[in-house]
Amino acid sequence: MEKEILLSIRDIKKWFAIDDKLIGKPTSFVKAVDGVSFDVYKGEVLGLVGESGCGKTTISRSILGLTQPTSGSIVFEGKELMGMKKKELRKMRSDLQIVFQDPYSSLSPRMRIAETIAEPMEIQKRGTRKERRQRVEELLEIVGLEKGFADRYPHEFSGGQ
Repeated sequence: MEKEILLSIRDIKKWFAIDDKLIGKPTSFVKAVDGVSFDVYKGEVLGLVGESGCGKTTISRSILGLTQPTSGSIVFEGKELMGMKKKELRKMRSDLQIVFQDPYSSLSPRMRIAETIAEPMEIQKRGTRKERRQRVEELLEIVGLEKGFADRYPHEFSGGQ
């Protein structure tokens, strides 16, 4: 059985102009991302890792449509995201999420993990409170955490968790 591709990134490039333009065109660039390709299959989790400044955030922002890549292709659930209208892209973003590497700046210390995970479902009015709780517990188990972790606060997790 063949795995279903959820997200396909092909030859993404994002170059930022760094000097004055010569006859209307920049003459030098910083190549923040230069030819990155990968696929994420349904049911998989992908972590972008690398040293500071290697392009992780630029790739993530490109997938969300917050940064327009210089070139390449981003296909999510069979739909090309590059060049997509803002209204369509906004709808797609409800299925996409960036989790930044520093949990202390990404997660509210005043909210239990269950509240943090369920918040987008509440905002989008998905499911009942009980259904959202069940989904939170499922998601925790998918990433290798016990469902009981739902009631913990961020500071109660180790760095690896």
